[in-house]
Amino acid sequence: MAKSNPELTTEIEINLVKQKSLNNSFKWYLFLLPSFLGILLFMMYPVFESLRLSFYQSNGTIENFIGLANFQSVLTSGPFWNSVWNTFYIGIFQIIITIPLGFIFATLINSTSKGQNFFKVIYFLPNITSIVAAAMIFAFVLHPEMGIVNYVLGSIGLPTPGWLSDPSTSKWGVILLAVWHWIGFVIIICIANLQSISPEMYEAARIDGASNFQQWLFITIPNMTGTFAFLLITGWIGALQRFNEVYVLGGPNGSPARSIQTMGAFIYERGFTGFEFGIASAATYIMFIIILIFTFINLKISNMKL
Repeated sequence: MAKSNPELTTEIEINLVKQKSLNNSFKWYLFLLPSFLGILLFMMYPVFESLRLSFYQSNGTIENFIGLANFQSVLTSGPFWNSVWNTFYIGIFQIIITIPLGFIFATLINSTSKGQNFFKVIYFLPNITSIVAAAMIFAFVLHPEMGIVNYVLGSIGLPTPGWLSDPSTSKWGVILLAVWHWIGFVIIICIANLQSISPEMYEAARIDGASNFQQWLFITIPNMTGTFAFLLITGWIGALQRFNEVYVLGGPNGSPARSIQTMGAFIYERGFTGFEFGIASAATYIMFIIILIFTFINLKISNMKL
């Protein structure tokens, strides 16, 4: 009787185990297939299709290759640069108001021994509210005649601006909405970082005779730089993509007088109102480049020692 080869038997068993493991892995990958196809269909395809359309004059049915003419048209368009100005104006004031104010509120909430969870919920509620619903509420709150804001201002003898009906104040109506909606997120992120700072640092500072303000200035703020950088980057990305609230408050053309039309609203107006899909696609990629540049600048700033 022929003797079996132990080494050959072991190799065959190993190969069988590998084959079985490969088959099991393949089955798991099948579960990922629907998500992968969804990403290709609903994310990757629109990205590349938009890039292709940016080189065509297209109304959705008739296309004509025109090269870089769409980019030239966008970059020389007055309404586009007006939308860029509006986007940056609203975004800058939203960020420079919300981050410091949210940090101060977070410091006060973190210093309280009771009711922290209550204040967290109260301040975070606007952030989980639909921005469309919030914009509709603010359209009523800031109404020049029936709004509660002007009612309060008038009752104490202060001027009552037109807010969303006056081009000179309409941007500030959007800024107030943006601050109200985003400040809860800033507070929660700041509190999370504040609670991660080592208590030993504060104890050592107190032993050295540092006041509460000095501890806040020389311990708390330096330890928050990473959080500030994160909030700055996410705030800029969100601000540069702003669309929903300005569409609800002023329509696709950013009424009154295009004073609150952002880049996102400009793209929507040219694409889905004017059916100029080539122009809209070119504007989309220009906005993408602007976001990329500012994200890169913010990352560079966040890596600097403040």
